[in-house]
Amino acid sequence: MRHGVVAGGALALALMSVSVQAADLEAGKAKAELCAGCHGENGVSQTENIPSLAGQQDQFVQWQLVFFRAGTRKNEAMKPIVDQLTNEDIRNLGAYFASLTPAKAPPDNDPDLSRKGAEAAAGRRCASCHLDSYAGTKGVARLAGQREEYLVKALHDYKSGQRVGGSQAAMTDVAYPLSAEEITALAHYLAHL
Repeated sequence: MRHGVVAGGALALALMSVSVQAADLEAGKAKAELCAGCHGENGVSQTENIPSLAGQQDQFVQWQLVFFRAGTRKNEAMKPIVDQLTNEDIRNLGAYFASLTPAKAPPDNDPDLSRKGAEAAAGRRCASCHLDSYAGTKGVARLAGQREEYLVKALHDYKSGQRVGGSQAAMTDVAYPLSAEEITALAHYLAHL
């Protein structure tokens, strides 16, 4: 327990130092060239199971990069990239991705599935953290218009406890009772907002 408190305190200090100075959008854009291969040009992913970052919340991007860099959140492809990022780079990337126009949601080809997803979202009070628009806020992710298969993967990762870092406890509590069908419907609904 003590190790968790110390690690949490160190993480909080690191995050505070990341957000103290104003971000440089041009520097963020230049650094984002490292991200484009997976997350797409202008932060709009064209790759399965890779999230779009365009329009994502500034603080959310910063937190996730810090979690990856600290090893709290694990991803083999991200590790060598985040290891070379400074706190200033993280601050600039967060601001840059937040400044971009979010990916345009595709037309909804299954309104019945979206209705079921909306019911699942309301039943789990998803909007209480992610807002009614699902655009997220501060350290809470934007879900509206995100890649559908990525949302399915993320919810399954939270449900299984595989994804940690940040809001892991809250998201595990929300995702754990979801059935596979509810996860599919919820992801479809959110991806088409």
